[in-house]
Amino acid sequence: MQNATCPICSQQFGVSATEAFPFCSERCRKIDLGRWLNEEYSVPYERSDDGTEILPTEELS
Repeated sequence: MQNATCPICSQQFGVSATEAFPFCSERCRKIDLGRWLNEEYSVPYERSDDGTEILPTEELS
């Protein structure tokens, strides 16, 4: 059995023991979703001179 660590609560769990992978439970999955929706997480980006968003070049390859 493969084990993993939940990124929300740091609990060790069996990968095959949950349908919420990479989270240990549906609760932790919903906490993560809530953090994205509340903009507590973000994806880094740069703005060009004309104000449009561009990705860093290392992420495009």
